[in-house]
Amino acid sequence: MTKKQKKLVIALCGFSLGFAVTPVANAMHIMEGYLPLPYAIGWSVICIPFLAAGLISIKKTVSEHRKTLIILAMAGAYAFVLSSLKIPSVSGSSSHPTGTGLGAILFGPSVMSVLGIIVLLFQALLLAHGGLTTLGANTFSMAIAGPFVSYGVFKLASKLKCPKLVSVFLAAALGDLFTYCVTSVQLGLAHPGSAGFLGATAEFLGIFAVTQIPLAIIEGILTAIVIMGLESYAKTELTELGYYKRGGIS
Repeated sequence: MTKKQKKLVIALCGFSLGFAVTPVANAMHIMEGYLPLPYAIGWSVICIPFLAAGLISIKKTVSEHRKTLIILAMAGAYAFVLSSLKIPSVSGSSSHPTGTGLGAILFGPSVMSVLGIIVLLFQALLLAHGGLTTLGANTFSMAIAGPFVSYGVFKLASKLKCPKLVSVFLAAALGDLFTYCVTSVQLGLAHPGSAGFLGATAEFLGIFAVTQIPLAIIEGILTAIVIMGLESYAKTELTELGYYKRGGIS
């Protein structure tokens, strides 16, 4: 690892330590015990094939591209830091970025399912953010649905010859937004109330939307900046990943 790469890692670790230790938060993650048992089990079962695919993908990456391990770890740390932040909303709730778009762009969406569930597990155990009974539902929304949208948007924007900065921004921002949309659907299914599924889902969407839209924009900008930094300090690793074959930002 070069001196520049070491400095980048140290800076990221400092950023993580400064912001990852947050107060107890029940933000966009569905909190412990909020889902009925059948829904908690159902969402967990749905996650299994995605996690299996992610483990296979990580094993392949580790065996074929050893130099990219530091980037893989950074993608997990990036998701942990951003998704740990609690941003109050004028609606009385709170929200947070997801940070999963970066890893989806660099490694593909299946890898983020594994990194994401690790992030969510640590947050549930250490920060009381989310919960163990809702781990499956939170994993599906933040670590599966969001990354797949980010990856799809990035590939589509690239095929449409969009500037790379725009492609990265759209991928991260729309993946973030889709995560909270899926969370709202999950809550609407579990707690339809008198308004029914559609009405309840619309109410949950309204609660999150006030803060999530600007947060998605900020996450898109930040993710583009991080990738620009990686192009400057981790060219060897990005080359191994085949990033430059898809066209770099610079």
